[in-house]
Amino acid sequence: MKLKTKSSAKKRFKLTGSGLVKMAQCGKRHNMRKRSSKMLRNARGTTVMHASDAKKVRNNFFHV
Repeated sequence: MKLKTKSSAKKRFKLTGSGLVKMAQCGKRHNMRKRSSKMLRNARGTTVMHASDAKKVRNNFFHV
């Protein structure tokens, strides 16, 4: 039987070719009026997850 990737991880994270975990920046869902323009600008796009957290997330992707 094949192991399936966790659906929650599949929706939130992507793996790069070198095995790093990409994720969206946090802090842009609501209450943007109290955040600075600089913070909102820097929170655009994606970022690479820290190695210690990525190890936990990578356990949910079985094809790696």
